[in-house]
Amino acid sequence: MQLMCRPGIVVITGPTATGKTAFGALFAKTGNGEVVSADSMQVYRHMDIGTAKPAENEKLGVAHHMIDVAMPWEDYSAARYVSEATSCIDDILSRGKLPVIVGGTGLYIDSLLCGRVFAARGGTELRKALENEYDEAGGERMLQKLREADAVSAGKLHPNDKKRIVRALEVYKTTGKTISSHDLESKSAPPRYQAYKVGLMFSDRAELYRRIDDRVDSMLSRGLENEVRCLLETGVTPGCTSMQAIGYKEMAEVILGQTAMETAVERIKMESRRYAKRQLTWLRRDPEIKWITWGQEPDIESGVRTVIETYGLEDLTEFTSF
Repeated sequence: MQLMCRPGIVVITGPTATGKTAFGALFAKTGNGEVVSADSMQVYRHMDIGTAKPAENEKLGVAHHMIDVAMPWEDYSAARYVSEATSCIDDILSRGKLPVIVGGTGLYIDSLLCGRVFAARGGTELRKALENEYDEAGGERMLQKLREADAVSAGKLHPNDKKRIVRALEVYKTTGKTISSHDLESKSAPPRYQAYKVGLMFSDRAELYRRIDDRVDSMLSRGLENEVRCLLETGVTPGCTSMQAIGYKEMAEVILGQTAMETAVERIKMESRRYAKRQLTWLRRDPEIKWITWGQEPDIESGVRTVIETYGLEDLTEFTSF
């Protein structure tokens, strides 16, 4: 195998409930690797059931990183993920092991691989001042203000998109550069890592949806309601980023008396199916992903062998060469 100019890593991705956790753990075990999670909700502590974190026996003795790295009341971001996951990957590579990125959060994976540098934030006070100004002046007035500084970004936004308008103005006031120029510079930078990407999917979409429904039922039987109740009792509010995760938001409404349990369960299943569809839409834009398609049940061992043969990785010690 030709030596690579950038560190090589493997990415195991796909929509929810396709077997990524088992596949990633076995692949890492086979290839003397360690898993780096790319799940935007598994970063939060005390959120185990609803985020489908791997149990110890599911890890197969393989080290797993980027799980339980934040408290549930923190506003975790893609920028923080890239910084912390990059440190994990570089450490794994320095020890001669194979980093195996496992997860379905496409933004996190793409930002990590390209080495994206996120524009600086201006601090809580500036952000709050801009948010208050938006509330008082209105979206159209704030969009016009952004248009005067950054016409490119303003042209892509709707007056009701408070979060992105405030963010774009925050970047401009903090750095003196537009967020559009920053994004252009970031996209033109060479990728940080050479990635071998594997996507998991079922040949029958109905089978995927059935597995998603079964997973939701399993989460409920294992105590999802109590997990959410404990979060609320420790002061995590429904408005926190972590509580926007599918399953947590709906269950919090049940606990607070805002929704009936039966209604919430059906909504969790529906939103989970919609999320899987969005994941597929995002991932299928990437022509570099090699897809493994399951029948009725995932054949993890066969899938791992297929990936090794497809990439010619019989000697995985070559894989982390620079």
